[in-house]
Amino acid sequence: MAQFDSVLVANRGEIAVRVIRSAQAQGYRTIAVYSAADAGAPHVLLADAAVLIGPAPAKQSYLDPERILQAAMATRAGAIHPGYGFLSENAAFARACEDTGMVFIGPSAGAIELMGNKAAAKRLMLAAGVPCIPGYQGQDQSDETLLAAAQEIGAPLMVKAAAGGGGRGMRLVADLANLPAALAAARSEAENAFGSGELILEWALLRPRHVEIQVFSDSLGNHVHLGERDCSVQRRHQKVLEESPCPVLTPELRGAMGDAAVNAARSIDYCGAGTVEFLLDSAGEFYFLEMNTRLQVEHPVTEMVTGLDLVALQLQIAQGYPLPVAQADVTLTGHAIEARLYAEDTVNDFLPAAGTIQRWQPPVGDGIRVDHGLAAGQEVSPFYDPMLAKIIAWGEDRAAACRRLHRALQTTVLFGPASNRQFLLDVVANPRFQAGAATTAFIAEEFAQGVQAPAPELAQLCCAAVLQYRDGVAASERARVFPEISLRGWSGLRHISVHYRYQIAEEEDVDVYVQQVGTADYVCTVAASEHPLRWLNDDCRGTAKVLIDGVTHRLCYTLTGRGVVSLQLGGAACELVNQLAFTRGDEAAVGSGIVKAPMHGNVLQVLVAPGDRVVKGQELLVIEAMKMEHRLLAQVSGEVSAVHVQAGVQAAAGATVLEISES
Repeated sequence: MAQFDSVLVANRGEIAVRVIRSAQAQGYRTIAVYSAADAGAPHVLLADAAVLIGPAPAKQSYLDPERILQAAMATRAGAIHPGYGFLSENAAFARACEDTGMVFIGPSAGAIELMGNKAAAKRLMLAAGVPCIPGYQGQDQSDETLLAAAQEIGAPLMVKAAAGGGGRGMRLVADLANLPAALAAARSEAENAFGSGELILEWALLRPRHVEIQVFSDSLGNHVHLGERDCSVQRRHQKVLEESPCPVLTPELRGAMGDAAVNAARSIDYCGAGTVEFLLDSAGEFYFLEMNTRLQVEHPVTEMVTGLDLVALQLQIAQGYPLPVAQADVTLTGHAIEARLYAEDTVNDFLPAAGTIQRWQPPVGDGIRVDHGLAAGQEVSPFYDPMLAKIIAWGEDRAAACRRLHRALQTTVLFGPASNRQFLLDVVANPRFQAGAATTAFIAEEFAQGVQAPAPELAQLCCAAVLQYRDGVAASERARVFPEISLRGWSGLRHISVHYRYQIAEEEDVDVYVQQVGTADYVCTVAASEHPLRWLNDDCRGTAKVLIDGVTHRLCYTLTGRGVVSLQLGGAACELVNQLAFTRGDEAAVGSGIVKAPMHGNVLQVLVAPGDRVVKGQELLVIEAMKMEHRLLAQVSGEVSAVHVQAGVQAAAGATVLEISES
């Protein structure tokens, strides 16, 4: 047996946190690795020891096998757990671990190589009797051979990179006349992404379900499957929601797919955790897609319905112990659904987002699990995958799991970078998803027009204005010099109405006027309509109870930058900018040569350089945030002494971007 008492986790973020927690629960000493961008990340703080392995770019840190092995040897780690992603399916890394006497917690390098190439894997599966999609997976890669094979397969068909996944090097061809161009594009993309231009062709199932089977094998030749996961809700071949069990699988079909998956693992003498992925058509026929030789992102739903800790199972198997469960012992209880929370701008074609996490409050409740590696103040880096957390809900049945997941997403609070939280809410609430009828075409069909940001609601506008009003009063209070409490807030006989302006749509602004009429009572006027608001309580940490138009709401909020407020009310979140704050200034900006970014955004233009003379009111630079351009003006006249940003970079809210020496 390969005994060890310490585990180095060669990963980051929620993946590393999840593995470290299970390893520590099993009594192992844990070692984290981190890049310069992750120095203060939760996975680093959670581990018993941590090693800096390089700068932020993944190729110079998390994807560098030599740096990982050096860290393992320096900390006398007995084993390396690769998590998922990065080096988890790198056969050369697995072999290097074996060569240095380090236990690689995963399958053998040979098994990774066998299943790492789609063409070779499919040939193996056909030989093992595993159902496969009709297609071409031969070694002759000439265009002539591929074109001839396509004629036999027929349209529609899929062109796929043999060496990779994730949608790269993949093209759907509906008309064979377009095949030559698709081959050239897929081959070029595959060579750039995976270093191999090898392709396979497959008959295309246009609306299948994506169903995968979790398998486990030990070194003694025992194999089991732990049921299935339905991963059909996908965007560009990237999974968004996963669930177990599959809504349409019968016990007979589950048994047949499970047997096929176990047969696949047995045929290559597999050892460890693996996932065999299938496509399932409407007639109940299933076809091998690929085998992932690692733990999957979506493994928590299997844990929730089986009661097993899959990382703990990996650790046991890696030590040479037999599987602790037989196939007859595996039962699926209830239903679990996982949602992947990403830092991405859903309105802007789901582009990855970066920035500082201003506030993170994961949901809690019965049947709710959250896997994450987040903390307030943490930077979401553009160097890594934008997945931030996984929110998993379990219920006695699928309807209960859906309800719990929807509520969990509503009560998840994430302020800072843009996220897909609202999109996930829309998906979970969709009637077709609720009915368990989603296929891989679900998102493309149900969100054919893309995703539109919901306009801020009236209650949100009122809360934003009152928040900024109260913040202004608090700032004045901190700056007061007159000690008499009885005169605090005195303003004479006239009622003062404070004006705020928010952009709610392209070229559409809304004016909100706030008037304080009592210690905690306000009247907000919007479009000549008055709305009473009472501030009931505030924990001073960004959570309050407010009464608006006779209805009590729970409000989560944060104020960042000049005139910027992020808030969440009843599950609906928005970020609002008081447009007037950019024209009337504030106490920190008036007369100051220190120019700070009012919000997190992308620097579009820098209009001056060090040494330039500027006058008060002159435009200095342009920042794009929330699809609006904000022009920062000089508050003093003088000489530009320093410029700290350049066009194309991200500027954090409150960061100094430019300095002027007043003269």
